[in-house]
Amino acid sequence: MATRYTIGSGLVITALALTLIALLIPVDSFGSRPAAAVAGPAGDDDGGGTLSTAYGPLTAADRDFIRKVRLAGLWELPAGRQAQQRGSKPAIKTAGQHLVDGHTELDRQAIQVGQALGVDLPNQPSAQQQDWLGQMNRARGEEYERLFVQLLRRAHGKVFSLLAGIRAQTKNSMVRALASSANATVLDHITVLEDTGLVDFDALSDNVQPTK
Repeated sequence: MATRYTIGSGLVITALALTLIALLIPVDSFGSRPAAAVAGPAGDDDGGGTLSTAYGPLTAADRDFIRKVRLAGLWELPAGRQAQQRGSKPAIKTAGQHLVDGHTELDRQAIQVGQALGVDLPNQPSAQQQDWLGQMNRARGEEYERLFVQLLRRAHGKVFSLLAGIRAQTKNSMVRALASSANATVLDHITVLEDTGLVDFDALSDNVQPTK
């Protein structure tokens, strides 16, 4: 009887201890971020593999795309504002306005998607993007306008293949919607930049790899 009583008491104490531990663990530890799932190799951006979310699987490529949309706004918004202020031609000012309008909305969407999916987003342009902004800051007159158009047109052209791949392959509905919005925005920006008449199409195919 004593042995049974001792065993019973031990089980009760163990159960109470486990209950207390469960109560002490913050609720935020459960369900606040997508749960990791072993579903394929990690991507190039963060090595986090594929995550399970309420909106579908979130791959490393998906996360990389969301971050690049955010990065695009971090340098194209100031570039657009600068073009509105410094452009001497109406077409340059128009292109600047489209950049500001398009990336203001796209940036809002990227932040919303990042928060919903638990993706950490950058808060400043990449080193390469800062270099582009620096080049435009130093340029003057017609040189500035040509540089503005060429840098932005080249960047938007490079991003098309990325958009197509993400839109076609992602299984996450929020990423898919962001890719659709980004595609429409990029096409609009390419159009207004080309409307300036300053795009040097022969110089677009080079080794510069914009981070977008």
